[in-house]
Amino acid sequence: MRVDEHGIRHSAGDPAAVVQHTTHVHVVLPAYNEAAALPRLLRRTAEVELDGRITVWVVDDGSSDGTGDCVAGVRGLDVRLVRHPENLGLGQAVQSGLRAVLAEAAPDHVLVVMDADDTHDPGVIPALLKEISAGADIVICSRFVDGGDDSTAPRWRRLLSRGATVVLRRALEVEGVQDFTSGFRAYRVSLLRRAAAHWGERLVEERGFACMVELLLKLRHCAPVVSEIPLKLRYDRKPTPSKLKLGRTLRQYLLLLTRDRLAPVPFRKL
Repeated sequence: MRVDEHGIRHSAGDPAAVVQHTTHVHVVLPAYNEAAALPRLLRRTAEVELDGRITVWVVDDGSSDGTGDCVAGVRGLDVRLVRHPENLGLGQAVQSGLRAVLAEAAPDHVLVVMDADDTHDPGVIPALLKEISAGADIVICSRFVDGGDDSTAPRWRRLLSRGATVVLRRALEVEGVQDFTSGFRAYRVSLLRRAAAHWGERLVEERGFACMVELLLKLRHCAPVVSEIPLKLRYDRKPTPSKLKLGRTLRQYLLLLTRDRLAPVPFRKL
């Protein structure tokens, strides 16, 4: 047994430990004023060994610093740009990214959502694909499993993540989830397409950081298999201040929980 640099366990001599890249990967990067971080992240993504089976979708959410211009000139990587003429918030950036991918992707493709501020390591993507190939429908990069680490994040942000996780785990029944608020996840495109067929433009309604919890809550009605792998958050690589507002995000989580309790379950199996 060995543990790699990302905290993933592999059995010595186990053929399953070798990731087989058998499908196309679409990476969605919601970005607002990330011109300082995005070029580095795109270069490191281009270095991931995925045999050319990767498309990156940068959603420029009304940036004023030239974020959208950073996609030009990236070598060895298929990068697409989706622009919002004005800032609509993280939730709508995620929604635009999902919509763009679903319009083009095949059902057996995989969609990965990552932060564009360079705190998430694209080198973890092969481990996400391994979990998908093993049967998972959603794979969450988790700070709260063995090997996960968020010690480089500010104390107030770590407290928010842990507090939200405690509340959400008690209030919601989503098997296999410890890190509800992680923004680094992989999804089967076929799962997202089933959910989008039901909710349409309402698949992601939250504008802020609560959108990741909202998406997970809606996808749970599709009875997905969820797994988690360790996430070593690299907040020390983040070149810009955090856009997360503590009070606003707490209110969003509470309102989301209230709406989830009051909303009827889908009338038919998704």
